[in-house]
Amino acid sequence: MQTVTKPLSAPGTAPSAAPTVYRILLAISLVHLLNDAMQAVVPALYPILEKSMALNYTQVGLISFFFNMTSSIMQPGVGFFTDKRPSPFLLPLGMLASMAGMVGLAVAPSFGWVLFAAMFVGLGSAVFHPEGSRVAHMAAGARKGFAQSIYQVGGNTGQSLAPLMTALIFVPLGQPGAAWFTLLAGLAIFVLFNVSKWYRLQLATGAVAKKGKKAVSEIQVKNVKFAIALLVLIVFARSWYSSAISNFYQFFLMEKFHLEIAGVQKFVFLFMLAGAVGTFFGGPLADRFGKWRVILFSLVGAAPFAVVLPHVSLFWAYPLLLCMGAILSSSFSVTVVYAQELIPGAVGLVSGLITGLAFGMGAIGAVALGKFADIYGLSTLMTVCSVLPLLGLLTFLLPKDEKSKKRTSLA
Repeated sequence: MQTVTKPLSAPGTAPSAAPTVYRILLAISLVHLLNDAMQAVVPALYPILEKSMALNYTQVGLISFFFNMTSSIMQPGVGFFTDKRPSPFLLPLGMLASMAGMVGLAVAPSFGWVLFAAMFVGLGSAVFHPEGSRVAHMAAGARKGFAQSIYQVGGNTGQSLAPLMTALIFVPLGQPGAAWFTLLAGLAIFVLFNVSKWYRLQLATGAVAKKGKKAVSEIQVKNVKFAIALLVLIVFARSWYSSAISNFYQFFLMEKFHLEIAGVQKFVFLFMLAGAVGTFFGGPLADRFGKWRVILFSLVGAAPFAVVLPHVSLFWAYPLLLCMGAILSSSFSVTVVYAQELIPGAVGLVSGLITGLAFGMGAIGAVALGKFADIYGLSTLMTVCSVLPLLGLLTFLLPKDEKSKKRTSLA
């Protein structure tokens, strides 16, 4: 197949100027899946480490804190740097750090070494995500929402594998099972070398927007800083609630219904898998109906399911997790594209802020949630966290994009 060498347009140029490069979108989505599958090793090990190292819930939260703070807080800095100096070589280098983290998790003899290894996995993620989002943006053509959905659904699918990893790998193999995930890192490095070649070609042909070139936005906003802060807070609420489900809901089910470790993984897997489906459809829905409307629906629409979840039987937990996971994650990719409209031309920085810093704030939440569970119990924790999606009502304070304005005026 002949390589497409036509330069892609900078943000805001005519949609017809650039085609959507599907092979690159699928490649970067595959690597996102592999990267986040390795990230998922960290929470997948929680039940194993909780028993083998006699950890309390606060310590479980600390593992999440060290991992997420490394992977998240560094992302805006990496994105800011690569906005000014795009660096294709960082993609495979970041994956090498994740590979080192996998080896460290497999052989860590103590809680302190687990924290250190988790930080290496986080470092690889911090390098990959801003540049991966940039590659998806460059390959998108006119279909920005769709492209981010393809990219993000890879990551969500990788994250959804955590419960299966616990049940199928770490329960029988224990902590050393993490060593098998170095194979995923090797495959990701191979794919990224090829993606980096295409990335360098786009730099050589002028596809990346030059510094200072103004891009056109679909959103008219007077106070960008306020809008970004509000958007980060909304993503923060979503990530706190997702953290409660992915990190502590399994312990809640084990305590309330006296289930084994392997038995509760299907519930968390269902929530995460539904999230991957919601992420996939969220981007195309935003392209059609508007980003603002999808962001509002994703949190407010998930709120009733979240409020009911801690009080239902195991039978009703299945459909609730399925519906809530899909709805809640429908804005996962949309918030990134929305933020890129707020700050045109700063793809890496925006990706770092929305998928990085906001989730870093969620990591603080993981520690707070763990401490809360130690003091007040898991049942109270899940009940309190169930109101977090209601913070999606803050979306009414965000400026609407053009498609949302048109849809609202027609309603």
